[in-house]
Amino acid sequence: MTHPQRLFIGGEWVEPDGGHYEVLNPATEEVVGLAPEASRDQVYAAAYAAREAFTTWSRTTPEERARILDAAADVIQREAEPYALLARAESGATTATARGMQVAVAAARFRRYAKGALEPVEQGLPPQINAAGPMGRAGVFGALAVRRPVGVVTCITSYNNPWANPAGKVAPALAMGNTVVVKPAPQDPLSVYRMAEALAEAGVPPGVVNVVTGSSPAVGEAAVDSPDIEMVSFTGSTAVGQRIAEVCGRGMKRQLMELGGKGAALVFDDADADSAVAGIGTTFSFYSGQICTAPTRVIAQRGIYDLLIEKLSGYLTHMKVGDPAERGTVVGPVISAAHRDRVESYIELGKKEGARPVAGGERPASLDRGFYVAPTLFADCTNDMRVVREEIFGPVLVVVPFDDEEEGVALANDSDYGLIDYVWSGDVARAFRVAGQLRAGGVGVNTIGRNMEAPFGGFKKSGVGRDVGSYALHAYSELQSIVWPG
Repeated sequence: MTHPQRLFIGGEWVEPDGGHYEVLNPATEEVVGLAPEASRDQVYAAAYAAREAFTTWSRTTPEERARILDAAADVIQREAEPYALLARAESGATTATARGMQVAVAAARFRRYAKGALEPVEQGLPPQINAAGPMGRAGVFGALAVRRPVGVVTCITSYNNPWANPAGKVAPALAMGNTVVVKPAPQDPLSVYRMAEALAEAGVPPGVVNVVTGSSPAVGEAAVDSPDIEMVSFTGSTAVGQRIAEVCGRGMKRQLMELGGKGAALVFDDADADSAVAGIGTTFSFYSGQICTAPTRVIAQRGIYDLLIEKLSGYLTHMKVGDPAERGTVVGPVISAAHRDRVESYIELGKKEGARPVAGGERPASLDRGFYVAPTLFADCTNDMRVVREEIFGPVLVVVPFDDEEEGVALANDSDYGLIDYVWSGDVARAFRVAGQLRAGGVGVNTIGRNMEAPFGGFKKSGVGRDVGSYALHAYSELQSIVWPG
């Protein structure tokens, strides 16, 4: 980035009232670029621009919306390499992750919701025969349930994936005819401005997409409490989500919340240990543990417990920690110095609580720059430990033993969170039986894989609502009933 970034409001690139702040490369601590600091008035102006654009955009044909979303995907694919380099620089993701799981997924999501714009929005309901009464004559009444756009949507996105997460909000929202104000995470917002450029080149009308940023919480607060905002889609911590929900409640604003997670991986004695270890190992490697869907809380039956600890410890020896730009790096840095300190404080807390450190636990000595945390494995944990109960959001794994199925399910469910849990067992019937008892929005059976048409969201404090696939189109729409006499 050679020039300070400007805000994107009403189709124009606007100088920020609050100046700029530095975006740092988590691997090198060098400045990647200068992000704009919006004022409260500028955030409100973005919301107003989205409000002004809504009437026209919501009435465009589905085919036109699909054409623009497809064209945006074309731009993202054309610019995939520079986009991936920027994503790697500002998020600390490895080269493969930035290319394959960030930029490529963003392009795929715009493609998916180009098709989504063409999905039927009307559902015919069975006719109803009404007898004569106070409401009028006897008759047969037909009805339609029709999905309509909500209006202006604020999309507040997380720092762990500056491409796929915003695309997963913006694309379905636009497909349904909404307009958006995007407020990216302050740590890596520059990629979202490239997404705005791609959408502008694709032909998105002025005001349909707006991007505002800032290092101050006031920017996010304004993006939520603006009177022109009708829905907030948020990905982030449960604590922030709760504060957003309070503001939305006062204004009766719709919400879609993907919040924290502390995924339980229930591993039974008859499980394929190598398969379980490969899946659980993503806790360490994928985004350096900064992912709410990671199986960070292993609940292992005693017959496989020691073997699992041994294999997980061995798994760590094959994971290169280092510069995400270097070939062979598996684990890059966490997003910031403050977050590194937070993760390390949990590692120290785990030791004080009596968890047994099996591997890791110290800052990598060979890396004198960057925000690195050694992947850490704790054994002999109990469910009352804070390292077991609280989301650490880093490459830290805790293992809790259990005896029988009933105890394992109880331990897994003894959590404030319920985003995605996992079950590994050679007995598929048992695995599905256990999955049905887990209080989580999703359950992986002998896999960490996802079906990208399946609903995604959490139970308990892990969120409100569902998205992904057609469920995202539903999330960014209101249902309207139309009734007529037959």
